[in-house]
Amino acid sequence: MEPISTDVTRDVPDTARKLSSLPRIDYADRCTLRTEVVATPEQWARAMFGDVPSPAEQLIWRGVLGFRLSRGRSPATVGGWRIGGRGTDWIRLETASWFLSATMLVQTGDDAVTWTTCLRFDRLLGRAVWAPASAVHRRLVPGVLRAAAARLDTAPRPVTVARRPAARR
Repeated sequence: MEPISTDVTRDVPDTARKLSSLPRIDYADRCTLRTEVVATPEQWARAMFGDVPSPAEQLIWRGVLGFRLSRGRSPATVGGWRIGGRGTDWIRLETASWFLSATMLVQTGDDAVTWTTCLRFDRLLGRAVWAPASAVHRRLVPGVLRAAAARLDTAPRPVTVARRPAARR
């Protein structure tokens, strides 16, 4: 089945908002990709953001938004973001700058993957910077999800060897 992406929406259910670690959410959006690709939330997150931030992510996340990101590979981070929590069908990535705090939630289930972004504006600059950045964010999110689905769909699968029952003597 060809993945079908929905638009990015600002209509984020309370169940997703509650998985954010932010005590107050000033901005939230959500995008869902329908897909037959089966992977854990962490596998989806790593397919979306990699183990370390790409040069483009460095430019946007560090340069524009000032986020503090981890530089090296670690089981405790995805794309430089700290893994702040997880469940069987979700993973939460967290970071902050001096003017903005953020969580990204990746959820799986019902033949879909969903990416929810939640932000708290810690200073007025956060709102001012995010206003134009959000337009770029909403344009990029569906493509990031589609590219992750393609990477996961072509990822090598573990080989299982079926054993024959022992012959009876």
